[in-house]
Amino acid sequence: MASHVKRAFKYRFYPTDAQAAELSRTFGCVRKVYNLALAARTEAWALQQRRVNYNATSAMLTAWKQTDELAFLSDVSSVPLQQCLRHLQAAFTNFFAKRAKYPRFKSKKTSRNSAEYTSSAFRFRDGKLTLAKMAEPLDIVWSRPFPEKASPSMVTVSKDSSGRWYVSMLCEDPSIKPLPATGTAVGVDAGLDHLLTLSTGEKITNLRHERRDRASLARAQRQHARKATGSNNREKARQKVAKIHARIADRRRDHLHQITTRLVRENQTIVIEDLTVRNLLKNGRLARAISDAAWGEFRSLLEYKADWYGRNVIAVDRWFPSSKLCSACGRLQDKMPLNVRTWTCDSCGTTHDRDVNAAKNLMAAGLAVSACGAGIRSQRSTPGGQSAMKQEALRREPQESPS
Repeated sequence: MASHVKRAFKYRFYPTDAQAAELSRTFGCVRKVYNLALAARTEAWALQQRRVNYNATSAMLTAWKQTDELAFLSDVSSVPLQQCLRHLQAAFTNFFAKRAKYPRFKSKKTSRNSAEYTSSAFRFRDGKLTLAKMAEPLDIVWSRPFPEKASPSMVTVSKDSSGRWYVSMLCEDPSIKPLPATGTAVGVDAGLDHLLTLSTGEKITNLRHERRDRASLARAQRQHARKATGSNNREKARQKVAKIHARIADRRRDHLHQITTRLVRENQTIVIEDLTVRNLLKNGRLARAISDAAWGEFRSLLEYKADWYGRNVIAVDRWFPSSKLCSACGRLQDKMPLNVRTWTCDSCGTTHDRDVNAAKNLMAAGLAVSACGAGIRSQRSTPGGQSAMKQEALRREPQESPS
């Protein structure tokens, strides 16, 4: 593992009116250049079967700036415009490698407003960050300390749908080092009734962040729907809806950070089930509850923290029958009705809690296959599917409905 890890530190900031106007112009130009380049690449392939690379789109950008129609592109920093072309190139690379779908055009209403600045387009001195085309540094709220003597290599400025401004600074963080090795391992079974069940018998409560604000969210959405399209009142109502969504997401993310940090600190090996959440979301009756549980985000946080601190995350094949397998004697039950939460093994007589038993079996299976790699898969490379264990988890709360 490298001595220093690249880490992004994200802070909220409050721009002046001039800075907000400059950044808004930059966001619009980034979106415009991205869409122009995407259209040019798509047209070249459709008409001439010719691939256009980053260098060609960069030359196009220079030509666009010289036209009367697109001369406004020269009013903002050129670095974010070049960076968006690099992102488009990466999107096409992933598409041709069959890792992603074909790139889509950016929308003013739904796409993320962001601009990326490399080291040549900003100045960071004495804890003050000044971007290109700006005379004053950003008013950043330093909610956590920035690494001493660290110099950002990349700065990303963004504005979320609720109107909050953020700056993310990428730098090397010397404080991230592998934790002392331990011999502990834990199996983790995800669910809806309980967010996580550990092989130790501990059950972590699902706080249901979205449900807590469901009434206020529905009320704000009704008010938004009543406003005239295109009016200022409709925009104000939209921001109220966005703020509720942001509050829900912030609470959910904070809770997941606490859980994953604790699991990584306490265990050397963490075994989870390889789930395809996008397929599980096709269950219309429980899509809202599954989204609120955020199993995919949990796995992402867990994996990068484990990589940082020298821990191991093992994903067991989703078809492994963890719920029907006795963790004491290994006997596989023929049937396991979904409403059975506790059961007794016919062979050894051990009484099991269904979720705890599944977590124990996941841990045993993960440790058994870790040496040879059998049954361990990547979440994004596996075919679609849904295990019986996860069907059981989805059936635990029949009262959940998207309506």
